[in-house]
Amino acid sequence: MAGLKKEVWVNQLTKNFYPDSSFLKYAKDFSSLVENDAINMTDVGVDPDVLINNTTYPIIIKEREDSPLRIELKLFETENTIVRDPEAIEYAYNKLENVIMGHRNILRSKTAEIGAHAYAPTSDTLFTPVITTSGDSINGRKRITIEDILYLKERYDAVDIALEDRYLVLHPSHLSDLILLDVKAFKDIADFKNGLPNRLAGFNMLQFSKPATYDFTTKIKKSFAAVATENDVFSSFSFHAEEVMKADGTVSMYKREHDPELRGTIVGFDKRFIAVPIRNKAIGAILSTKV
Repeated sequence: MAGLKKEVWVNQLTKNFYPDSSFLKYAKDFSSLVENDAINMTDVGVDPDVLINNTTYPIIIKEREDSPLRIELKLFETENTIVRDPEAIEYAYNKLENVIMGHRNILRSKTAEIGAHAYAPTSDTLFTPVITTSGDSINGRKRITIEDILYLKERYDAVDIALEDRYLVLHPSHLSDLILLDVKAFKDIADFKNGLPNRLAGFNMLQFSKPATYDFTTKIKKSFAAVATENDVFSSFSFHAEEVMKADGTVSMYKREHDPELRGTIVGFDKRFIAVPIRNKAIGAILSTKV
C-alpha cells in the first residue's frame, strides 16, 4: 500500500492559514526572505536630516552605519493524532479537512499569540504609546471609550505615522464596551451584522482574545506566558501595517504508518514562524485601568 502523500496533508494544513479576521494577515509578509528558517537582514542606520534654506557649504557628509541582523524563526509543534484509514481520508477532502482542522487551529492560535505579544510595545515611549482606559467602572476595571481611541490616534499623529493602514486589535471586553456605547448613542461604532467593529478614528479594527498582559503598576509588558499576578491587566494593541512583519518557514509532517499496536497511522506537524515589529515604531497598547 502506497504511503501517505505528505504534500497533500501539508497543503491542506496551510490553506487559508491567515483568514481576513486575523490581524497577522495585514502585517508585511517577509516569507520570501526566509532561508534555512531564518531571515538575514540589515538593521539600517539613522536617516539623514533635511536642510531648509541652507547657506553653509559644503554640506556635511555622514556615513550611515548599518549592521547585520539575523532573525531565527520559532518552531511550533503539534501533538500527534492517530488517524484511522488515512489513505481513504486522503482522497475524501471533507474527511481530510476534519483531521487537519485541529492541527491548523492550534497552530493558528499559538502563532497569533506570539505575534500579538510581539506587536505590543514593551513600555510607553514617543513612538510606542501605552495608554490606559478611562470609562465607567465594571468588574474591577474601567471601560474603554472613544476618547481613549482618539488619544491613541493623537499619539500616532504626533509622530507622523501614516494615516493609511493603522490597525487596532481589540480585546473582546473592549469590543463589548464599544458595542455598549453604540447601543446607547445609536452611532455606527459596531457592525452588528458581522459582530466586528468598523473603522474608527482612523483605525481598522479587529478582535483577538489573547493579547499581551501588562503590569498595571509599572505599565510594562509582561514576558510571554509569565506567571499571573494581581497587578496583571489585559490590553488591546495597535500597529501600522508597514511597521510589523511576519514570516512563514518550513512546514513539516511526521508520520508513523500502520502502527500494529494502535491499529492506525500517527501524524503530527510542525511549522516555523516569526512575527516581530520592524523598527519598534508605530505600535501601541490600551491597558484596562484597574479600579
